[in-house]
Parts: sequence; structure tokens; C-alpha cells
Amino acid sequence: MQENHYYVDTLRLVTDLTNTPVTDLADLRERCARIRLDIPARPRDLAEVRALVGRWVEIVDAASEERRVALLNALLAEAAAYPRITDHDGTGWHLHYRDDDVPLAAALRAVVSVAAAQHLTATGMHRLGRCALPECRFVFVDFSRGGRQRYCSRVCANRDAVRRHRRKTAR
Repeated sequence: MQENHYYVDTLRLVTDLTNTPVTDLADLRERCARIRLDIPARPRDLAEVRALVGRWVEIVDAASEERRVALLNALLAEAAAYPRITDHDGTGWHLHYRDDDVPLAAALRAVVSVAAAQHLTATGMHRLGRCALPECRFVFVDFSRGGRQRYCSRVCANRDAVRRHRRKTAR
């Protein structure tokens, strides 16, 4: 399955915002600009994005697929708008699932909810998780081919592999 870069970038952004919380409006603007979400940020957006991150954590940590879908559907309902075809950033025609002239936090909520829905329905509801390394526990979106990602990064996977190897050879 070919992933849409727009969705992948959006899911990487919400993962980044979760694992490394936003510090201030300038930080929020800079991170959103990376995915070409160049909307002026208001002071209220900071609190609303932090609330979105809290809801994202609930979706990631959902105990069942049904719960994950219910939480994601609630987020999608709040972001309901007519889809629009646009080439606002010169990267080619693509769909926007948000109204024009919405605040940054509302736009982010819309793109995150649609990106997650697209990714999870196309690849499987299990493609969100937390790092298996006990001292890490960062969240991740599984973009792997096989859909069996257990760690947030290669660093954590390697650290755990070394730990297992040392335990095994110490016997």
C-alpha cells in the first residue's frame, strides 16, 4: 500500500507533539510548518493542541479496536467539513478535510483525525502503540511493511536487543 505523504507527515507530527510536548507558540508554529500547516497560531491554540495530544494518547492507549474507533470517530465528528481539493502549497493536488480559515488547533485536529482514520483503516487498527522498552514508552505509529513494530525507534530496539543478549550470555 502506498502511503500518502500528507498523512504520514501529519501522523509523525502528532507523534512528535506527544513524545516531545510543545513548549510555546513559536515551537507549535515551527512544527506545524514542517507539514505545511502554515496557519497563524493564537495563544488559545497552544492549550487546544495540548488537549488534542491528550486525546491522541487515549486513542493510542485504547484497550480494544472498538474503543480506538469510537475515540477516533468522536475526533472525526468534531472536524467534520466538506473535503476540498487544493494545491495551496504547490506540492500537487490533494484533499483537505477542513474548512478554510479555521484556527490552527482546529486544522490540526482535522488533519490528525483524517490521517489516523486513513492509515488505520488501510493498514489495521493495531498500527498505534507504545515503545516496548519499559523505560521509554514513547508512542509510535507503525508504518512498517509487516505491521509488527514494537519500538518507537531503532535506538530503543537495539538497546533492548543488547539487554536481552547480555542477559542470555551472562547465564
